[in-house]
Amino acid sequence: MQARHIRLIALLISLFATSSVTKAQVNTDQVIRVGQNALYFEDYMLSIQYFNQVIRAKPYLARPYFLRSVAKINLEDYAGAEADASKAIELNPFLTDAWEARGVARQNLGKDRLAIDDYRHALDLLPRNRQIMYNMAIAQQQVKDFEDADSTFKQLLRHYPGFANGYLGRAILRLQQADTVAALKDIDKTLELNRNSVNAYIIRADIAINSNRDFKAALADMNEAIKLQPRMVGLYINRAFLRYNLDDYFGAMADYDYAIELEPLNATALFNRGILLAEVNANDRALSDFSKVLDLNPDDYRALYNRAIIYGRKADYTAGTADINRVIEAFPDFPGALYLRGDFARRSGNLVSAKRDFDKALALAKAATPNSEASTAAEIAAKNGDGDGDVPPELVSKRFASLLTVDNNARIEEEYNNSAIRGHVQDRKLAIELQPMMELSYYASPSELRPGSYYIKEVDDLNSSRMLRFVIVVTSALPNLDEEIFSRHFKSIDYYNSYLATHQPRAIDYIGRALDFMTVRDYDAARRDLAKALELTPDYPLAYLLNAQADYHSYELLTKSGSLTTDGSPVDPSSRGAIRRKLLDDALEGYDKAINLSPRMAPAWYNKGNILVEIQDYDHAIEAYTKAIDLKSDMGEAYFNRGYVHLKLGNKRAGIEDLSKAGELGIVGAYNLIKRISN
Repeated sequence: MQARHIRLIALLISLFATSSVTKAQVNTDQVIRVGQNALYFEDYMLSIQYFNQVIRAKPYLARPYFLRSVAKINLEDYAGAEADASKAIELNPFLTDAWEARGVARQNLGKDRLAIDDYRHALDLLPRNRQIMYNMAIAQQQVKDFEDADSTFKQLLRHYPGFANGYLGRAILRLQQADTVAALKDIDKTLELNRNSVNAYIIRADIAINSNRDFKAALADMNEAIKLQPRMVGLYINRAFLRYNLDDYFGAMADYDYAIELEPLNATALFNRGILLAEVNANDRALSDFSKVLDLNPDDYRALYNRAIIYGRKADYTAGTADINRVIEAFPDFPGALYLRGDFARRSGNLVSAKRDFDKALALAKAATPNSEASTAAEIAAKNGDGDGDVPPELVSKRFASLLTVDNNARIEEEYNNSAIRGHVQDRKLAIELQPMMELSYYASPSELRPGSYYIKEVDDLNSSRMLRFVIVVTSALPNLDEEIFSRHFKSIDYYNSYLATHQPRAIDYIGRALDFMTVRDYDAARRDLAKALELTPDYPLAYLLNAQADYHSYELLTKSGSLTTDGSPVDPSSRGAIRRKLLDDALEGYDKAINLSPRMAPAWYNKGNILVEIQDYDHAIEAYTKAIDLKSDMGEAYFNRGYVHLKLGNKRAGIEDLSKAGELGIVGAYNLIKRISN
């Protein structure tokens, strides 16, 4: 069992049993209670927004910082949780829960000794807290303070002899101390107390395999684990391994098939199924599986090696040689790969090359020692990203062709059927990309977490003048528009056409029609109107902002469709790249002009940052996002994008810090990205 992802069971329970909320104002109490309710129902991101309100109103209260740290822990933003818990402790050092929360956050950050200190503080205030003792024992175990960990487990189980997880935790400690007998005794006790302990079955299966290769006993326990967690892909992969070793080929294949059904892009399941298919000469299907693995990871050398073998069976020596060349480039002393390439050369009639590879392969095989084989195997594991430092002394060729297993002891994930913001949003398979541009639009899509629009003084002044037919907003959350809305704006375009034909042209009329054109996605027409507006009012920042917006949308349209117009007229491919870059340059110039006329327009700085990222000018992009944040400190999109760029530049610490703030401000994808880069 991994020591990370420590659960806050007791903490969450105690959360609703306490009543230490300050009573200074009824409305503050109410907001905290609503936030707690949201926390209880796993609306973690929504709960953060409530706690933010209390913190803004009364920054001297400790409890909202603590509660927000709990929400962040559940979202796996451990750095953000540590900061919030530290603030809570600073404000109230007697808040036991805050010490525990910070300990949990630090433990998940790998700061185990600091976590132990926090747990000791918490136990000074609440000496017999079960969860705190358990977490401390795990942390002590993690830093290899086995004697202290053993003592903590003894104390824990003396006070709570019916605590199943306590025995399971101690079993893992016993395994680290190489005391398999005592570990099994604790696991049996765990299952006596809780027949639904998935990890107990998994660990007992591991012991059966590693102690005496008892695959039957391991299979029995793995079956029980799967009954309890029937959608955990890793369990099927590992059961397939057991079935294969018990000569149950069809059972193993069925498990791989189901694992891939659950998770179609699971590289381990695809690779293993490819190996089994290759064994029975189902070459086309094996080739498909290895190719899918390589689509996911082009540098998976095991998949390259095995695909090369399949190509050889199909007499496609050109493709096979291309794959095996990449393997040899990475592992020039791999005899199996050299022999295979030599065989391809021989079959292709290139006897000179064949002899050269055969001779080298033979020489390397003769010179091989167990140490060199283990070293090369370790290198292979490292390059494929799956080694843990313990490499068995086996032949490299076997390493390339053997089945893979996965970590059984990964955190068991619960399944949620929640709305877009509810629950463990960090677990969702979200695309990682920049937050979108801020747009001037007639429509916005607000959510519970963020307002639908941002304030720009010039926009507010324009709306107050009532010179446009519709109210405009500044938003990054554009809704899907229906046919009725499109019809409304085509009618508005007709109105402006008639008006401009019979009246003295005004910039505002061209701007109004340009906004209609952008609503119906006719960016080329919008750009023409905005050019006319700027001829009439060359010092109007909103016109430059809109013009830059239209330029960027034209860039997107050209990128996606190869056209700049609504009729789909294609742009000459030879000039497409130059036009795309000019559109980006024009958009950047537009934002700069808007900023020069109105330096405090935060969305313009933000959009400038997005353009700079697009042209890979990352340092200046960070400067632009920073300026946007300086002007508007609650712009979560700017924090997210700046964090994204920090990560691109290799500054993980600054990236996580910004992403944590973005998540706090309601950007759902921030927690997903934090989890990805923290694992």
